[in-house]
Amino acid sequence: MIDLREVMRRWVTGVSIVTVESEGNKHGATVSSFTSVSVDPPLVTVTLAKGTRAHQFMNDAGVFGVTLLSHDQQVISERFAGNVSDVKDRFEGVLNHYINMGIPVLDGGLAFLGCRIVHQYEMAKSTLFIGEVIASDLGENQAPLVYVNRTYRRLED
Repeated sequence: MIDLREVMRRWVTGVSIVTVESEGNKHGATVSSFTSVSVDPPLVTVTLAKGTRAHQFMNDAGVFGVTLLSHDQQVISERFAGNVSDVKDRFEGVLNHYINMGIPVLDGGLAFLGCRIVHQYEMAKSTLFIGEVIASDLGENQAPLVYVNRTYRRLED
């Protein structure tokens, strides 16, 4: 049987950044494990590895933001994925704003969500967070940043 990671590398996904603030500190992470679950009620999911700062911040805050990235935000995706080693604060120099309940999101995205965690499903190495969407907004109408087989892509018309 083929390893699931190998199979999923062939699945095209949009790129999103999950952001959270806890006790005055902001943190964010690039995630591909983000999806809509239901429109009524409005629910989304994100899965985060245990032991990461993003996971700890989510547990502490109980709320999180999601920014859907546009095609010209690959550098931001790399930064929030931890691929830029000389950056200690991922938010440093990155424009951002707050939506409902003080939830941070990044400027320049296609769309923004503010979510309240309503369920958590613990797995061996990660946690599936289910968030109820409590705020949403649209950004610029641009092409999305997409990811497939470990490569960023841009959708063409």
